[in-house]
Amino acid sequence: MVDTEPLDTWRRTHYTNMITPDLDGAEVIVFGWVQDVRDLGNLVFISLRDRESLVQVTATAKHTEAAVFNRLKSLDRQSTIGIRGIVTKRDEAPRGVELMPQQVKVLGQAIPPLPLDPTGRSPAELDVRLDARILDLRRPELQAIFRVRHEIVNMIREFLSEEGYVEIHTPKIIAAAAEGGASLFPVEYFEKKAYLAQSPELYKEELTSVFEKVYEIGTYFRAEESHTRRHLNEFISVDVEEAFVTVQDVMILQEELLAYMLRNLETRCSAQLETLKVSPPQVKLPIRRCTYSEIISQLQKIGFSIEWGEDLSTPASRRLGELHHNEFYFITEWPTKIRPFYIKPNSEREEICEAFDFMYEWIEITSGGTRIDAKQQLIDRLKEQGLNPVNFGFHLKTYDYGMPPHAGWGMGLDRLVMALLRRENIRDVVLFPRDRFRLEP
Repeated sequence: MVDTEPLDTWRRTHYTNMITPDLDGAEVIVFGWVQDVRDLGNLVFISLRDRESLVQVTATAKHTEAAVFNRLKSLDRQSTIGIRGIVTKRDEAPRGVELMPQQVKVLGQAIPPLPLDPTGRSPAELDVRLDARILDLRRPELQAIFRVRHEIVNMIREFLSEEGYVEIHTPKIIAAAAEGGASLFPVEYFEKKAYLAQSPELYKEELTSVFEKVYEIGTYFRAEESHTRRHLNEFISVDVEEAFVTVQDVMILQEELLAYMLRNLETRCSAQLETLKVSPPQVKLPIRRCTYSEIISQLQKIGFSIEWGEDLSTPASRRLGELHHNEFYFITEWPTKIRPFYIKPNSEREEICEAFDFMYEWIEITSGGTRIDAKQQLIDRLKEQGLNPVNFGFHLKTYDYGMPPHAGWGMGLDRLVMALLRRENIRDVVLFPRDRFRLEP
């Protein structure tokens, strides 16, 4: 084991991707983690990785100070180090450049054996990866995923802000469920009964009567027992709500947001997409709209047993994925009985409502619609779904203050990233996923 040292006055001068042949002869300080050590006796190669890239550190018994040379030879993979050295142009080296070390600081010691190989050369099972998530996240592939995710969030904020939406932050500890109480996590809140929020639905609806156009990117919780590749119990939702519009308007907003992201993704994240060996799906506006009835007909035509009025089960959704391969599409005009209480029924056919799901293949990305803006109608819908209006008094009273017509949607960020990067498991695109069986790390 190598003794660690303090940082002292050392400060980074360059990230590894900035070390280029043009810097030949320059003295630099780089920090990062030991990706690999190749000890050839009188020659040692260190691959040093930081958040940007890799650089090769080359030490020789002849030209490197003995103490530095021996210290480099003794390094364990994934230890945190700093190198002060001279940039040297060398055609044979990776990227045509290497670093000749003058000093080395060991800042954090890794203790072998490690539970997995962060180079990715030795694949590990998902549970092993999640148990050692920080090591797993050092893999270039995983770093690329979360760089792309970061940029997707940036683009969402850019687009919605440009469209005049105000970013809000609503409570995550609530007194009543936005969508009923079946999938709530109860929490101890002094002497009161409280829950973790499933969504910001009721708050964002109320705020349309103040700011008219609002959005939130926040963490929400659902106590569902589903344990699939697309379900988590803690997730990030992108929620939008707007006054004086209907479902048609917010569907257009959804597809325009997606088109904006896809237009910019390949430019802003070209290196990460190359690492992931993926090209995001392409869309042409307007995106295809299918009514719920048409979807039921599509499934029945291929022999899938489903009746009008049933929700789409996982097997049904998977068959839809086969019919809509590599396609984004909307499902509209859902049966009123299987949609949340706040969704507005169609004024001419009350058995259907002004709701939509936005799909990619078999995965629901977004759900939204026109909301009920009449107090008595909302009370009636609550009762129809077996909910007590008294428990929603805090929300119902805001209708007495002048509630505008409004519509909106909630988009699962994790599922969106999963779709755009064509990942098979949602846990790959969440830093520390929480599901029915995982509460750590």
